Amino acid sequence: MDCRLYLITPPQIADAQAFARDLEAALSAGEVAALQIRLKDTPPDYIRAVTRVLTPIAHAHGVAVLMNDHADLAKELGLDGVHIGQSDIAFKEARRILGPKAMIGVTCHNSRHLAMDAADAGADYVAFGAFYPTQTKTVEHMAELETLTIWQESMEAPCVAIGGITADNAREVAEAGADFIAVSGAVWNHPDGPAAGVKALLAAIA
Repeated sequence: MDCRLYLITPPQIADAQAFARDLEAALSAGEVAALQIRLKDTPPDYIRAVTRVLTPIAHAHGVAVLMNDHADLAKELGLDGVHIGQSDIAFKEARRILGPKAMIGVTCHNSRHLAMDAADAGADYVAFGAFYPTQTKTVEHMAELETLTIWQESMEAPCVAIGGITADNAREVAEAGADFIAVSGAVWNHPDGPAAGVKALLAAIA
């Protein structure tokens, strides 16, 4: 399977309508598989409001929309699924809330043990990272490219690589075995705009 692009929103979105234009530009620039709405330190009502603006844009481009952490909001807003961390809601509880068809991904840091547990429970993907330093979030766990390779050779559940991935290092991540590369700053902070960010990443993993 070819490596695909998985976009994550910036941790804060001050103006949903302005960001909607950036999202439209990014998704129009090339194929993106998924969008994770990841807003930190943000009231639920604001997350709802932003999500209602962004979801129709993503769906119009055939992009799955996942909520970070909040399975209840994902259910309420009719999203495609949720991404949960090790300290968030338990997988079984997320599945109970969202039902059998929702997409649920699980953060597994650099641990194949955590990833196997998630895959055995029925996770739709496991996420490893961070692979490189990143300004988007505080990195507590660093991951090794070898983790992707071993996972790809031994397990069927897709794996997402996350953390500090840019157009300069995306190829080595894809070649190591990532099914998806998850990016935020490399797109939203690209000096030539989000569309250029998407194009550069897609060129790197093509």
